[in-house]
Amino acid sequence: MSRFDPRGRANRALLVCVSEYDHTVPDPQGVNGQLPAVRRNRTSLENTLNRGNVFGTGEVRALASPTPDEFTGALHQACEEARGLLLLYFAGHAVTSTSGNELHLQLRTARVLTGQGLPGSVSFSQVLGELAESKAEQVVVVLDCCYAGNAAGIWHRFDDPKRKKHKILLLMSVQPNRCILGGNVDIATPFTREMVHVLDGGGEVWLSQLYDAVKQRMAEAKYKAEDNDPQRPQALAPPWNKDDVLLAAGPRRVTPPIEDDGWFARLRKMFAGPRKAVGRTALSVLLTLLATGAGGYGVLVLTGDSGPCEPPPELRVLTDPDLEPAVRAAADTYLASAANTTDEGCRRSGITVYSAGAAHVVTALREDSDPWQQPRDDLNPQRDIGPQPDVWIPATGADVDRATEAQVGRVFARLEPDAEPLAYSPVVLAVPEDLGADLPPTRRSLTELINALEQADPKAEVRRPDPEFGDSALLATVGLYGDGADVRRAEQLIDRAGRPEPSAARLLCTLPEDDAADGRSAVLVPEFLLRSGVGCHSLTRAKRTAAYPDDVPGLEPTFVRVRWEGGDKDAQVRDDEVDRFRDWLTGEDGRKVLGEHGFRSATGERGLLGGKAAEHGLTASVPPADSADATRLDRTLESYGNAHGPGRVLYLLDSSGSMAGLWDGPSGGPGILKQTLTGLGRGDEYGIWAVHGLKGRTHTELLDFGTHPRARGENALKAGKGGAEVRDAEADPHAALLDALAFMRERGASDERPQLIVYLTDGEDDERLAGDHLREVEERARTSGVPVVMVTLNSGGCDRDRPGTRVAEAAQGRCLDAGDDLVPALRDEVARTGMGEE
Repeated sequence: MSRFDPRGRANRALLVCVSEYDHTVPDPQGVNGQLPAVRRNRTSLENTLNRGNVFGTGEVRALASPTPDEFTGALHQACEEARGLLLLYFAGHAVTSTSGNELHLQLRTARVLTGQGLPGSVSFSQVLGELAESKAEQVVVVLDCCYAGNAAGIWHRFDDPKRKKHKILLLMSVQPNRCILGGNVDIATPFTREMVHVLDGGGEVWLSQLYDAVKQRMAEAKYKAEDNDPQRPQALAPPWNKDDVLLAAGPRRVTPPIEDDGWFARLRKMFAGPRKAVGRTALSVLLTLLATGAGGYGVLVLTGDSGPCEPPPELRVLTDPDLEPAVRAAADTYLASAANTTDEGCRRSGITVYSAGAAHVVTALREDSDPWQQPRDDLNPQRDIGPQPDVWIPATGADVDRATEAQVGRVFARLEPDAEPLAYSPVVLAVPEDLGADLPPTRRSLTELINALEQADPKAEVRRPDPEFGDSALLATVGLYGDGADVRRAEQLIDRAGRPEPSAARLLCTLPEDDAADGRSAVLVPEFLLRSGVGCHSLTRAKRTAAYPDDVPGLEPTFVRVRWEGGDKDAQVRDDEVDRFRDWLTGEDGRKVLGEHGFRSATGERGLLGGKAAEHGLTASVPPADSADATRLDRTLESYGNAHGPGRVLYLLDSSGSMAGLWDGPSGGPGILKQTLTGLGRGDEYGIWAVHGLKGRTHTELLDFGTHPRARGENALKAGKGGAEVRDAEADPHAALLDALAFMRERGASDERPQLIVYLTDGEDDERLAGDHLREVEERARTSGVPVVMVTLNSGGCDRDRPGTRVAEAAQGRCLDAGDDLVPALRDEVARTGMGEE
């Protein structure tokens, strides 16, 4: 990205300012009061942007205390209209989810219901999704609300395979996990007030300049957040380099100082004398009582002094996505503990907990520690992962070996892992109780457990999160692959519906959105999530019982000190605070928090650190599997990538004379296949055979096997001369399937890429797929490792013992007939193999 000057383009600014709420305390479901200062935010920022010479007439829209529908409607409209810069500003109440992984922007109708979610709110993830799909070339989001800094972590975790989110830059009013003060009725909130001052300064104001200037002004003014913490604005990933946006280009002018003559100013003057006499504490209590009537995010600090507490060092703790809620809970408990409090009542340190995909973190520490310190345009771990960590808590100590055994180039980060893990949690196959599978709880391999589950209920499915993101899924995949002899067949044991969820917690959250899928899906997740639950709102998950595969390594979270070259400015202070946090986390208090989240002891019988196993469908003690091995993890991850890389699909289209009545239109044979091509991407290989003839060659190529644009495949399936034609001949499915299995086996002999054969027919020639011929095809299908989808356009083609059913079962594929929803079902099967359209 280059420096972006949006002048002259179709720009939009949407200012969402929620100053009035329908439900406020003392209503038990209400938010924490009205926000009169936000009205000043709206008018002052709207005026500033309108005279800033970036946004044209009618391009700035301000929403005064909108409802969720009003907000999302206006946001969608702005996303559709903007072609240059889209600026979204939000000021109002905001809260985080129980897990801390989501930020909820509270609109006018917001309420807080215990255990029932947050009606009247919009999640920041939802906002990101809308902004990522916008037509704007560049997006800037400004948040002036409690917990605004948490938005950066949500941006990092946001699932964005097409990298659309990278056009979105964030400016946030406060660091993560901090609640801010709300100003007063006469003037804007501190962050917005300083932002408007800088934007109104005249001349060109770029986002990077705005951030630096506001940060400096707020530090000099010693603005405070709640708990007397300094309020420090945040940006997504400074240093900016070329990632910069012009926000104002007004004429330079001299602005006379604004006299703060509101009632808060008069109060400040009134108490200027008594302050020294009565003392800071007593005065603060009195001012708190007076300020309560103003509502707001918190109580404005009016006493003017910075107090005896110096800003503490902020420790950055990077962890695995599945571990983040537990690590965050431990950090929050530690922050308020005596261990983190001085004799004067000040905090010794602050802690920011964030997570990123395990494989990305390992790669960054192994290969990219230099650009993590000095980001480049093409390589920026600060943007893609987060800030440089002081502490890394991976899900397994093997990740440390992966990061250090093959480090590339000069290394700027030195890792110092503890000798023993913090805790232990096995990876389990969590089976819905309603399936009644009655699996043996332990001493079975993962493959044996999955096979037993399918025998108990053929409709049961097994789901797993993304092994390229979370370590628990990668550890499960180690057991799934075993010795790695047939990765493709192992992957067929896992059900896939689109992209896998990035984390186990996310998988458990999304499954209940479909009650039927939740009830039939066994999931591969870390055991502790069954004990602690996940931060899902308004969802009731199916009750599950854990089965413990004995060939899947468990999670062994490990405390790792990360030292950065050149990062010794406050090394001793930072070392002391890291050691203090480690001592607390490994001690009784830390173990208590980990126990509350479902973890087990890292040694001995691996008993639960807290709670009773039987209450959560767990086993009291488990024999641990071998610890994870770095080499095997890397090999498994590579195999998984190959197995889910570009795929190969061979279509076999019955073109015999009996297909004439099932040929034309979208429901005919060629039309059905044509609609499945959307499941294939540019890197996928595919070919199309027309099956006809009984002697010699029993098929002809409609499309040679290779990579093709979708239009070429559609043209090959175009009914009529030069495309797909019905032949005056019969078909031999036995010979065609044997040829196809041999062809695909040869193509996949040297790699683990996913493969699929699709055979579409009317079933009229099934007499040639019977007896010895059928058994020969079944045997070849079992040993080929290539799934076969048998599609019959007549009803009953997938009845028990029909040829299509038997071939599909032998090949571990699927049988579809006229009784199924053919096109979506077949398209899903193709999409599981292919990469999909980009």
